[in-house]
Amino acid sequence: MNPAEEESACKLLVSAPDLGDENFDQTVVLLLEHDPEGALGLVLNRPTSSEVSEHLPDWAGMAVSPALFFFGGPVSVGSLLAIGRRQMGASSRNVQTLIGPLVIVDPAALITGEVEGIDALRLFTGYSGWAAGQLDAELASGAWHVVSPLPDDVLCSEPDALWRSIMRRQGGKLASQGLYPEDLSSN
Repeated sequence: MNPAEEESACKLLVSAPDLGDENFDQTVVLLLEHDPEGALGLVLNRPTSSEVSEHLPDWAGMAVSPALFFFGGPVSVGSLLAIGRRQMGASSRNVQTLIGPLVIVDPAALITGEVEGIDALRLFTGYSGWAAGQLDAELASGAWHVVSPLPDDVLCSEPDALWRSIMRRQGGKLASQGLYPEDLSSN
């Protein structure tokens, strides 16, 4: 796949306000793969309380604010995934282009120093996964809205505001849903 095709395939799943799943209430998921076998993504707006500097001090300088590990989803929570920002003209070995300068970085290659030219990094524990047909069924039921990301969405410095921000910029019904209270039962 050429870089233009890879970028056009990069989408966000924005949860409907009434999703009713504590793992995904008011979440924004960067969809990394979606094919007949299933889907895989990373939750972009669930920082943990665990600081990158405590566990991977060599990477702390590249960790974007907030410099915390993020909960990528409930699958394989012991695994580590990384999204980075590539410097202009930097080597593209051991990375996969997402959108603009953003890339998926192989954490093993980071450890061994086989990735150069990354000036920002976000680390995720776990990922979001769907079995064959599962995400398609959730999309058909209205559980998720599919939107195109802006490069700043992925390494957002204010993850707690990301869901509302993305909903509001869509306009129409989605914009009004972005104004719903966090707890719908309090409405």
